[in-house]
Amino acid sequence: MAELLYGAPVAEAVYAELADRLAGLPYTPSLHVIRVGEDPASLAYVRLKARRARRLGLRSTVHALPETAEEAELLGLIEALNADPEVDGILVQLPLPAHIATAHVLEAIAPEKDVDGFHPLNVGRLWSRGPGVGLDPCTPAGIMRLLAHYRVPVAGRRAVVVGRSNIVGKPMAAMLLAADATVAVAHSRTRDLAALTREAELLVSAVGRPGYLRPAMVRPGAVVVDVGITRVGERLLGDADPGVAEVASRLTPVPGGVGPMTVAMLLWNTVRAAERRRG
Repeated sequence: MAELLYGAPVAEAVYAELADRLAGLPYTPSLHVIRVGEDPASLAYVRLKARRARRLGLRSTVHALPETAEEAELLGLIEALNADPEVDGILVQLPLPAHIATAHVLEAIAPEKDVDGFHPLNVGRLWSRGPGVGLDPCTPAGIMRLLAHYRVPVAGRRAVVVGRSNIVGKPMAAMLLAADATVAVAHSRTRDLAALTREAELLVSAVGRPGYLRPAMVRPGAVVVDVGITRVGERLLGDADPGVAEVASRLTPVPGGVGPMTVAMLLWNTVRAAERRRG
């Protein structure tokens, strides 16, 4: 049976480190979260982020726009927050309504306040110069922190990332490459996916389909990071079929694995952005 790699103790270690840093600052970093519409999942995520930020001692403000808000209104709000010297971090909760171009919105956020790490400048810094140069995407950064905490070897390992999203898959590949793993990225057009995933000593699944990753797709003894999270009735399910725990040596559970790390690294980015901006 696989050892479960829980995110909560790692996230608490991040918060403890941030609390020490905040104690030495002559100001209080400020995070502004923008939500458009009333999507239930977005409402829950925004509440969680705001509550965690306040508990840590950050200033947290939520801007709630109606589902019918025009793209120009959202861009105008971002422009105002970009110009406000008291704002350290800006996050636009995704997904956005279909009539708003997500790329336009993410590119409008000032790179130095882009605590999600999605601005093209931060993406380019990650790929060309490695993690830690710009503001890095929170989920992949959290996964790397989790792997380090549990002393999971990365350098020299064969890693496969299933999923090529800009939020997880692509930046995850960049971070693993920077850590000297040999990386393959698989996706919906990958031929014979199971043959590729069975080669992985470190397997990251970010598909968002419950049970998608079956035991036969996992190399015996592999470390599996399950990023997928889907609500089915009252339950939250990951990409990994329950049988994967019988094959893998270590596995992040859903819920309780990667999720806590995403929020922790968001607040890490907020403090880091404030320190860089304000000196």
